[in-house]
Amino acid sequence: MSFLPMIAIIAIFYFLMIRPQQKQAKMLKQMRSELKRDDKVITNGGIHGIITNIKGDDVVTVKIADGVKIDVDRNSLQMEGPSKDQCGTCK
Repeated sequence: MSFLPMIAIIAIFYFLMIRPQQKQAKMLKQMRSELKRDDKVITNGGIHGIITNIKGDDVVTVKIADGVKIDVDRNSLQMEGPSKDQCGTCK
């Protein structure tokens, strides 16, 4: 009977901490796998850009300014914004 409160605390901890993190990681993995050209992205370092090329499974080329392109690891991409065709007024 003394283990019942401990089991309840572990269950609460799982549903409040671990499960949301797993859900977020799954969504992030899906977002990274569905990236395509002209998608707006933000890197883990806070660099905003537009994907111009996808090189294999790991590397993407991101345009961060006119004439400035950088190659970044796909896993360093944190967020995705609207693509050019989804947002006509975005710059």
